[in-house]
Amino acid sequence: MTIEECKFIEFPKILDERGNLSFLEEKTHIPFEVRRSYWIYDVPGGEIRGGHSYKENQEIIIALSGSFDIAVNDGSSERIISLNRSYYGLYVPAGIWRHMQNFSTNSLAFIVASKIYSEEDYIREYEIFKS
Repeated sequence: MTIEECKFIEFPKILDERGNLSFLEEKTHIPFEVRRSYWIYDVPGGEIRGGHSYKENQEIIIALSGSFDIAVNDGSSERIISLNRSYYGLYVPAGIWRHMQNFSTNSLAFIVASKIYSEEDYIREYEIFKS
C-alpha cells in the first residue's frame, strides 16, 4: 500500500436553513462492509492518537466536529492530511501507518472500520511495520 491510496471521500450534503445533513452508506459511499464504528473525543491538548497500522482493517475517518490532522505513512513517505469538515472522510487502507494529532477543542473523530476489533490485526511497532 502507498499513501496515494489514502483519499478523500465526499459524503452527500442536504442543505437546509434549519441545519444541514450528511450521511454515509456502506458499499455506496464506503468501499467496504462496515463491521465496527467508534469515535474519539475529549483529547487533551498536544496528545496524539493512533500510532499503528493494520494488517487487514480499512477505515474511513471523519471529523464530525472540530478539526485534527492525520499523518499517514507507507514506510517510505509521509503526508499530513487535515480534516475539518463533517461531509468529508479520509479513506485509509490496510498497511498504512497512521496517527492523529493537533485536535481542536471539542473535536470529535468518527471512524468506520471494515473489521471487528482484533489486537492481532494491529502493528504497533514502527520498525516492524517498515520491515
